[in-house]
Amino acid sequence: MDGQRKAGFGVSDGSETTTARFCDLILRFVAMILTLAAAIVIGVDKQAKTVSLQLTAALPPLRIPVTARWHYSSAFVYFVVVNAIACSYAAFSLVLSAVNKGKGRRSFIRSAITVMDLLTVALLFSGFGAAAAVGVIGLKGNSHLNWNKICDVFGRFCGQGAASLLLSLLGATSFLSLAVLSALRLRRGSN
Repeated sequence: MDGQRKAGFGVSDGSETTTARFCDLILRFVAMILTLAAAIVIGVDKQAKTVSLQLTAALPPLRIPVTARWHYSSAFVYFVVVNAIACSYAAFSLVLSAVNKGKGRRSFIRSAITVMDLLTVALLFSGFGAAAAVGVIGLKGNSHLNWNKICDVFGRFCGQGAASLLLSLLGATSFLSLAVLSALRLRRGSN
């Protein structure tokens, strides 16, 4: 048994196992890529259309060029900023996790990373909720407030926004998995 412990075959001797560290690094890398992709996909989201506007029945319709851009909605701006913050944090924590072995004074770094992972999950889910709410209004409209659907006109804009939401949700799930992995390591360490 001591030979296995020294060789690091998954038997915990107070330090992290190789498998747990590998999973941690992979999840951080995946979270970084997903949040970066989400920010880029919505950051380049723009579509221009010419829309007909009928003022009165006696006059011919006016053809007006209209452009949909992500930065016209504060919820989408918040969404981009949140994903950029999460991506930056993922890159920073990836470096810290690769350097940190989890022993002695460095266990404080591991605890700080765990707390920051949870805060990042909350931040990403709040950005997702804000952008998804605006997206649903764009998709379905709101007849009570006389807000029309825009996804009928700006289909590509809405599709690209939905893809960005999915990428961000997967990134948030990666951070949530990191938090669960950290909790399991803490539980294993207390036994």
